[in-house]
Amino acid sequence: MSIKDPAPKGFTWPNGAKLALSLVVNVEEGAERGIWQGDKANEPVDELVTGLKAPIRVHGNESNYQYGINRGAPRVLKLLNAADVPATWTVCAQALEKAPWIADAITARGDEPCSHGYRWLFTAFMNEEDERAFIAKGTESILATTGRKPVGYLSRYLHTDDIRRSLVKEGYLYHMDDYSDDFPYWDQIDMGDGSTKPLIILPYAVDSNDMKFWLSPSFTAQMWLDYAKRTFDELLAEANSDGARMMSLGLHLRIIGRPGRIWAFREFLDYVKNRPDVWIARREDIADHFASQVKP
Repeated sequence: MSIKDPAPKGFTWPNGAKLALSLVVNVEEGAERGIWQGDKANEPVDELVTGLKAPIRVHGNESNYQYGINRGAPRVLKLLNAADVPATWTVCAQALEKAPWIADAITARGDEPCSHGYRWLFTAFMNEEDERAFIAKGTESILATTGRKPVGYLSRYLHTDDIRRSLVKEGYLYHMDDYSDDFPYWDQIDMGDGSTKPLIILPYAVDSNDMKFWLSPSFTAQMWLDYAKRTFDELLAEANSDGARMMSLGLHLRIIGRPGRIWAFREFLDYVKNRPDVWIARREDIADHFASQVKP
């Protein structure tokens, strides 16, 4: 058995950096399921445990999501601005329609809006045509709110086997529903007509994601910070000894944006910023640089 090297020999990120760090801010609030916007059920993923399956509004749940818009987003933006680092915002298009000021802030910072679908929904049970229409609707909405078309896509985990073909047809540069590596790679997509086309896969990470505050066994803010820093240290050490690496840190406005947690993100940024051996970059820039150095 041979071990696959994550990066080609001699590969470096811009300015000789060995580790690319991607800060990913998820914006889902306002795009979740809810009786209040015509869905048959409420979104079950939340810190509030209601135990109710009846089709009635759960106002506490709704307001907990709204906290991410009202208070979480300003806190995250304040820290990103203070650290002067770029980020990729995986946005549900409907969320930006309801909070256009966040779209304006993303644009003003020069950050990347990556599509997280039109709404925060699973597409696994759609047929290929409906899933592609869902992708296209989100794409056009994000173009309208941010002034630019997204080039990357993150689904809500459950998607069809055909999604990458739809992304290629919609002109996407990369897909990030992948957890298989610490470095990008090319995938050859079956276009259904006997041909294939390349698509960049930018692996993401769930182990360092702030959803770990909600999932059992859950992290405290200190545990999450320690885990994020140890992940960073290990990947940087590997990058310097064995070849280039990439790290993703996933955040949510309604999770990391709470006052008892935001300090951990601040300390992480203080720990990683201004490192000459680390390139903190938007995912589209990571994908572009990878494509310029590694051919499909």
